[in-house]
Amino acid sequence: MTTPERLFGELLGLGEAWAVERATFDEAKKVLELHVRETPKLWETERCPHDGSGGVVCHDHIRGLRWRHLNVFNKEAEIVCDLPRGRCPTCGKVWRVTPPWEGRAKHFTKEFEAFALTLMREMPVKKAAEILGEQDTRMWRVAQAYVEEAYAAVDMSEVTCVGVDEMARAKGHRYLTVFADLVKKAVLFATPGKDSETWAEFVTALAAHNGHPHALTNVSMDMSKAYAKGVRDYCRNARIIYDKIHVIAHANQTVDLVRRTEVQSGTEAARTALAKGRWLWLKNPENLSRKQRTRLRQIDQDMLQTGRAYQMRLALQEIYTLDTAEAAAKRFGEWCRWVRREARKSSRWLLHHMARVADMIESHIAGILAHWDQGVTNAFMEGLNSVFSAVRRKARGYRSVRNMITMLYFVAGKLPSPAVLSH
Repeated sequence: MTTPERLFGELLGLGEAWAVERATFDEAKKVLELHVRETPKLWETERCPHDGSGGVVCHDHIRGLRWRHLNVFNKEAEIVCDLPRGRCPTCGKVWRVTPPWEGRAKHFTKEFEAFALTLMREMPVKKAAEILGEQDTRMWRVAQAYVEEAYAAVDMSEVTCVGVDEMARAKGHRYLTVFADLVKKAVLFATPGKDSETWAEFVTALAAHNGHPHALTNVSMDMSKAYAKGVRDYCRNARIIYDKIHVIAHANQTVDLVRRTEVQSGTEAARTALAKGRWLWLKNPENLSRKQRTRLRQIDQDMLQTGRAYQMRLALQEIYTLDTAEAAAKRFGEWCRWVRREARKSSRWLLHHMARVADMIESHIAGILAHWDQGVTNAFMEGLNSVFSAVRRKARGYRSVRNMITMLYFVAGKLPSPAVLSH
């Protein structure tokens, strides 16, 4: 007759080296306990981890170790085992035998960890811990152990096109620099700071994963001088591509600066027209609501320096619809000259802010035009920043940089699955 212990042994996949000795239910703790012991078959297959020799014998046992398992009939289940330690008769080394059910964090079974990781991918770690009835610190250890093992197996040998961007990690201008493969759309590396030395750390990580900095051909970034210096110092074959999203965003921020200044120092008519209208000038016309479009039509944009700056930003954005770098270069030149002419007019003195955008474009024109040659953008980085910011807010922040980087790799690193790693 098949006993419950035999059935549990088959469910756990223990094989012939281990056996469920007895199954009991602790009424006080409401926990199903599966007491497991080794069989003589274990010592026939165990090998010394130091020299690989056989003939291993049992040295002693570590008493009363426990591993949380998946619930059985809505009751918590634990594996309980006096875990043996093996001894090699050849070299005399003693070691703790690794049981087949043990997960990466040592306190849980592989099946329990797989379920926990599934929950943590979909919700904050603290919420997953509440569902599982565990401490969130133990859940973080599970996530960190999995990420460390999975990240070690990542192959970067084919990485040629990289995006780099900063990501806020806490208040007070504290940032991470995040590097991603823009072909596979996966995070490659993250590190605190946003200076050129973050590139030295990235290059070290790249080499540790079979990649090479001189294999990089394209790097997409914002206008950061530090990031550009990092590329020049460490990646001699990489071409810098200044991302179009950042170019337009820079112009957009300048339009808002003109608006705020005009509200403070402009005429009464300007202040009335611009009051509570920030988003009129930050959105594209097609993205305005019906109410916003109606209000914008009622404003005499030529009367406002903000309106003129807004038209400049729209004209700049239209350049990115052109098909060739040659056509774009001509239009950028025309745009810069137009902006400077307008800024020199005494009645348009606030447009000197837009003239600075023209200066920025001219000083970075080679990297800006590289967009047309390569068709590379930082859209993945921007999307990652937006999505991960929402994840961070939902989790109410992270206690440490390590936790934040762990979650970045976990949700956006395209790491191998736990099942693949266990084989």
